[in-house]
Amino acid sequence: MAQFFKYFFAALLALFVFALLTVFLLFGIAGAVASREDVVIDQHSVLYLDLGKPIAEQAKEDPFGPFSGGDDFAQPGVYDIVRLIQFAKNDDQVEGIYLKAGANANGFGTNEEIRTALKDFKASGKFIIAYGEVIPQQAYHVANVAGKIYTHPKGGVDWRGFGLQYVFFKKALDRLEIEPQIFYAGKFKSATEPFREEEMTPANELQSRVLLEDLYTHFLHETALSRRKDSAELRRLADSNNIRSAVDALKAGLVDGIKYEDEVKEEIRRLSNSKNIDKISFVSMGKYAQAVNYKGGEGTDPIALIYAEGNIVDGAGDAENIGGDRFRNYIRKARLDDKVRAIVIRINSGGGSAMASENMWRELELAKNDKPVVISFGDVAASGGYYMACNADSIFAQPNTITGSIGVFSIIPNMQGFFGNKLGVTFDGVETGPYANSPSIVEPLSETERRFFQQDVDSIYNTFLTRVANGRKMPIAAADSIGQGRVWTGKRAISIGLVDRIGGLGDAMRSAASLAKLKTYRIREYPEKLNIFERITGAYKNTVETKSMKESLGSGFYGIYTEWLSIKESIGKVQAKMPFRLIIR
Repeated sequence: MAQFFKYFFAALLALFVFALLTVFLLFGIAGAVASREDVVIDQHSVLYLDLGKPIAEQAKEDPFGPFSGGDDFAQPGVYDIVRLIQFAKNDDQVEGIYLKAGANANGFGTNEEIRTALKDFKASGKFIIAYGEVIPQQAYHVANVAGKIYTHPKGGVDWRGFGLQYVFFKKALDRLEIEPQIFYAGKFKSATEPFREEEMTPANELQSRVLLEDLYTHFLHETALSRRKDSAELRRLADSNNIRSAVDALKAGLVDGIKYEDEVKEEIRRLSNSKNIDKISFVSMGKYAQAVNYKGGEGTDPIALIYAEGNIVDGAGDAENIGGDRFRNYIRKARLDDKVRAIVIRINSGGGSAMASENMWRELELAKNDKPVVISFGDVAASGGYYMACNADSIFAQPNTITGSIGVFSIIPNMQGFFGNKLGVTFDGVETGPYANSPSIVEPLSETERRFFQQDVDSIYNTFLTRVANGRKMPIAAADSIGQGRVWTGKRAISIGLVDRIGGLGDAMRSAASLAKLKTYRIREYPEKLNIFERITGAYKNTVETKSMKESLGSGFYGIYTEWLSIKESIGKVQAKMPFRLIIR
């Protein structure tokens, strides 16, 4: 017994010490965050932007940033970075921008927003130098506006054209004796194809080819303008796979020189009048955001800016998803606030729950009756992401935003064979009626149940079409002809009536101000900022869990894993969601 108490009290003491150290750590970080000194920008500073780091729509506080190799406590959002670049254009302290283009972690819409801002910055006469050891195509799309593009002597530019891949699970499910009972509306609604096909259907192949060609044509056109090249020649270089080295990229005029990074920094040193490359005053976007008032002279009238990023889910959701109830409350709060003069929704979502999308659509419908509602699309605003937006006063998208996908589906897996034949597990039970246990994943649906589910899917699809037809002022037949689950680029979406104008979030904000007859305004953002304890604990949880999972699976498989979790959570629920996972290279 004495030995037991010895180990018990030792364990208790260790637990107490660990808890105490954790408390001190949290308070220490909280103190560092709360008391951090104002950042001062030196003369001849150079802004630094790494395209390889993911940029969220809304700014994120990261209390662990400086302790985990990050630049700072804050990670500016897309619109923040755009405004920071615009501010730097007229900031005498900033000489230019160093663009790290060795990787790209962002989608087409985000890249387009940043590229447009950089293009405007360059017009001011200040320098932009881009560098990457091996520059991927999506990073090159942003980097090609730079005055100079350099690559590593043993690197180059990835110039092979765009490719799109889907992952198919049907054979695996067959081997596991899992039957994915699928119900869908729309011949292009390919979100369920990975579970019912072994390859793309002809309809999906058609939409995928058109989508990819639109994206690639835009990429080539913008590159041709920036580099003063012929787009047909740029395409020929990719088709013949002639860009296989840094020398090839230089000869083709895709880059301006072949240099090591220290040589690039030496050029930046000369342009910024620094003493040596170690003395160059590089300033991250996070630090620059702390140092300057880039949001400008704000007026007294607020415009609500609501960021909707992630999968659409029922309930409150979390930081990574759009919870239908939570975002409906944001919209309602802005609608009922008499001081708020207009509402702008920034959507970056491939959709999700049809019910949550309908509820958010309803709240925006009510808001539109009281004040202007303007929508800005980011990388993707498809299916449920388009559902909630379709009745706005005006919709803005980038030319390479992925949108549309007006269609719905539902999946109920029958795992009876898997449990019985693979695991030796069987199920039995009682019920008060023939549908009391329906749907069940451990037995097949009856023909009557299948008919019920297909009727539900068809009903919701018809409702979706009606929302689009009324919001976009077109006949239901016209909405159906451009619906059927098909995805489009933003540029093509204008011609078919799904989008009103090409532009970024700044354009949407100015449109909302104009509709509200405001010359000046201030922005009230939703979701609101978390308090310091929520930021610390939330950031710690996200950092530890996400980093561990990504390291275990790798970024590619981690993406598939998160999509699989999304599908798992949606079993038996009607979904308004775009194709399962687009991997565009």
